[in-house]
Amino acid sequence: MEIKEHLLKGANVSFKKTPNVSGEFIAGELDTIILHYTAGPAKNAINTLTNPKVKASAHLVVARDGSVTQLAPFNMVTWHAGQSQYGGRIGFNKYSIGIEIENDGVLQQSGNLFRAWYGATHPAEEVIEATHRNSTSKNFWHIYTQAQIETVEDICRLLVETYDLKYILGHEEIAPKRKQDPGPAFPLDRVRNALLNADRDMNDAEESLKIMTVDVGKLNIRSLPSTNGEQVAQALKKGQKVKVLEEKNGWVKVRVPIEGWVFGKYLK
Repeated sequence: MEIKEHLLKGANVSFKKTPNVSGEFIAGELDTIILHYTAGPAKNAINTLTNPKVKASAHLVVARDGSVTQLAPFNMVTWHAGQSQYGGRIGFNKYSIGIEIENDGVLQQSGNLFRAWYGATHPAEEVIEATHRNSTSKNFWHIYTQAQIETVEDICRLLVETYDLKYILGHEEIAPKRKQDPGPAFPLDRVRNALLNADRDMNDAEESLKIMTVDVGKLNIRSLPSTNGEQVAQALKKGQKVKVLEEKNGWVKVRVPIEGWVFGKYLK
């Protein structure tokens, strides 16, 4: 992918213009990316965000397969942040590019399935149980696909380089009392640390992490290097790739992108 004349170009990128914009960013104001989830199917989000009767919009929507729909050029102000504040500033529409990622967010367990607010259901392998950064209790969350995570990270890297952006934030951080997207299923901290950290040595260390493969049908991933540790996500599947962060007494701390501990003997 590349950015030309404020538009994202690539094999899996399309454009559908939204009328919901407020003109161009004031020179020097744009310095942030805000990540959201759609809380529903990508096509519904695109229809909503391009509807002139709906006072909302964003720059991009990233579907489950990693395909991208751009709704406004990156030099235009869109309406994705709403009432927001962070770091002493308010009203983040005028400072930020908004990226919506197709994801159903918080889910409710219904037997062996997990149900979204609008009725869609997901199997256990598409769900993690995790604690949100603004909460102290666990909930079930719809996972992001690897294609989405990689696409969003690539787009953020392009945006940071093209527009000299300084911040990558979640909607949950600029409106913590109202919003909880992109939620704990998205590796927000890892992505922004990798893209914004000025220390190149840390980025080099990330790139040099050993990659291993799950070599058993299902492998539990836990909060501690012990069978007493709580499961932090659904069991990993055979053939799944993991990044090795640490090894301790036969256990291995991995990133998938959720971080947790697994038995090292089941990795190869």
